[in-house]
Amino acid sequence: MVATDTPPFFSEVNGVMVGIDIDLVNEIAAELKVPVRYERSAKTFNQVVEVVADGKADFGISKLARTLARAKMVNYTIPYMGIKHALLVNRLGFAKIAKDRPAPQVIREFNGTLGVLAGASWEEFARKNFPKAEMVRFKTWELAVEAVKQGKIVAAYRDEFEVNTVFQEDPKLTLTLRTITFNDLESSLAMPVGINDRALLGFLNEFISLRAEKPSIESIMKAMK
Repeated sequence: MVATDTPPFFSEVNGVMVGIDIDLVNEIAAELKVPVRYERSAKTFNQVVEVVADGKADFGISKLARTLARAKMVNYTIPYMGIKHALLVNRLGFAKIAKDRPAPQVIREFNGTLGVLAGASWEEFARKNFPKAEMVRFKTWELAVEAVKQGKIVAAYRDEFEVNTVFQEDPKLTLTLRTITFNDLESSLAMPVGINDRALLGFLNEFISLRAEKPSIESIMKAMK
């Protein structure tokens, strides 16, 4: 698991790990009748996959999206949750690059500055989905958001939950920023497993498929209100 807390998916509260991903891990451990030990040396999301690939953890979980680059190192479980892609956009910056073109065309041909979280799946997604954009890597999502606020970049690229949370924390930002959510682009959250650990992969896939309650962005946002 990555070292940086990402509530409500995973975070440490008073010395105890809590969150959506943590609930999933605890249920898996209960079925296997084993204790849980979190390996949190990874500084980036990509490093979580590398830790699993190196055999230093049985599996990984950190709100991790499946990507082709990661699939070269590990096997992925079936998704336990899906999250749509989204842009956090500076209205003035977007208007400058749009000129007289309709918004859908500007987005399809986006050639402005696009902030992404370094060492995360969003770098790969940005290269694939916005090849004309000038990608700017940020160490944290908070730094990317701040750059959009200040107009240093036109947009920041992540999932709908993280983008919508920005406005939940400060509704006044709707005056200068906007959200663009993609119904045809979705991150499939899954768990990486060692490339040769077929038995564990099979068990985790069966566990996910039989799980009664499957989290969604709608249920998460509702619970946070």
